[in-house]
Amino acid sequence: MAELRQSLDIVAPFFNEAASASAFARLLGELEAAVAQRFGMTVHKILVDDGSRDDGAGRFSQALTGSWEIVRLSRNFGKEVAVLAGLDQSRGDMVLIMDADLQHSLDISLKLIAELVNHPDIDVVYAQNDRREASWRRSQLARLFYSLINSSQRFDIPENAGDFRVMRGAVARALTSLRDKRRFNKGLFAWAGFRQKALPYSPEGRASGTSKWSRLNLIAFSLEGFTSFSVIPLRLISLSGLLAALAGALYGAKVFFEVIFYGIAVPGYPSLLVAVVLLGGLNLTLLGLIGEYVWVTLSESKDRPVYLVRDVVRSDAPADRPEPGSSNR
Repeated sequence: MAELRQSLDIVAPFFNEAASASAFARLLGELEAAVAQRFGMTVHKILVDDGSRDDGAGRFSQALTGSWEIVRLSRNFGKEVAVLAGLDQSRGDMVLIMDADLQHSLDISLKLIAELVNHPDIDVVYAQNDRREASWRRSQLARLFYSLINSSQRFDIPENAGDFRVMRGAVARALTSLRDKRRFNKGLFAWAGFRQKALPYSPEGRASGTSKWSRLNLIAFSLEGFTSFSVIPLRLISLSGLLAALAGALYGAKVFFEVIFYGIAVPGYPSLLVAVVLLGGLNLTLLGLIGEYVWVTLSESKDRPVYLVRDVVRSDAPADRPEPGSSNR
């Protein structure tokens, strides 16, 4: 009886990547050949179409070789959810998550896999962006973000580590049990624990198109992380309220002593107007932040699936590959 070879599943979410479909399919073919030669592993590719408006799924189905499947979601649920959809379909001994925009190279992918293969005591190897191309301001803002979000946790979310990583199958299965509807994968990967190792890398430039992440998207994504994994904003609300009360008390004491001991007449309207505008604006801002937490709680309490699948297109899958469970999860 032939010995059963270990398997690697490659999960790659994509959105409007028709222009780079052929090049990425070629990269996957080269990666499959290299993995088979160096590690003796079989490869199954799982691509997740996150509601693309172009014909990316069709082009991928024509260009892909070997064992593959394309999961088409019913609409655009976001990359974080698309990664979960791919993990739900995975059954491999190891699972590699990478982007379909060609920024994750063959070389670094093989290094990630080699680290996991050569270190049986490690469960996850993640790529950590060295941010050489980032501006000083963006680097400092990122450092501040991670400092704040990690200050109230029993675990640390690694700085500049995204979805690009390889993990053992048991870790992938554990991650699929986390059915958060408002997802922040950086936090979920860190929360899950297991033994993880970082591998520094510099991403390649995009082969075509532009990044789907605008500044507003990044701000919303950061807020998602805060409301999902940090209590710091709520503590800052309490602290700001305490400071405002203290400032009011000190100002009141100043007015009292000026009137009683020096007979200084205090103009009422300017000071009152400043206090009302300042505290009113502060209250509205903090109310909006509390509303974010309430909305997160409401979203998680609704009994909706995290995503819906439009259809799944498969190549001739190997006979020994188990069928995945329900796709509408």
